[in-house]
Amino acid sequence: MSEDPPIDALDRHLIQATQAGLPLTEKPYHHLAAELGMPPEDVMRRMRRMLEAGIIRRIGVVPNHYTLGYRANGMSVWDVPDEDISAIGRQVGALDFVSHAYHRPRHLPMWPYNLFAMVHGRTKAEVEDKVATIADLIGSADCGHSILYSTRILKKTGLRIVG
Repeated sequence: MSEDPPIDALDRHLIQATQAGLPLTEKPYHHLAAELGMPPEDVMRRMRRMLEAGIIRRIGVVPNHYTLGYRANGMSVWDVPDEDISAIGRQVGALDFVSHAYHRPRHLPMWPYNLFAMVHGRTKAEVEDKVATIADLIGSADCGHSILYSTRILKKTGLRIVG
């Protein structure tokens, strides 16, 4: 059994320096390298190693949908057959307008939904059109669905390492 490689103090500083986002510069890793007093190649090598080892999950863009004008954000919830949820979830999650999709337990009799898919739009009508596209994709496996609209942002950050 292999253990995950531990992180050292420099890895920890690198994680702390990037957890709020990469610098918006032409060469963000060079910027970080200068800030941490190390060569840019070391920053990139360490980031790659931590990514491959699963110490960090991903490096990617996290857009602020509200700032981009997408103010009608609806979590579409679906009641689909449990035996089909993996295949349907992959299809729904692959749609370019679905930011994330996941399986959640039902809480019968009050909550029959087991598939959640977040849809962003500029208007509620746009979100409803996109949800109709999902319904067409799911077809007869759609045993019911609804849209839960966001009313405010409660959290827009992931786990943070302090100290």
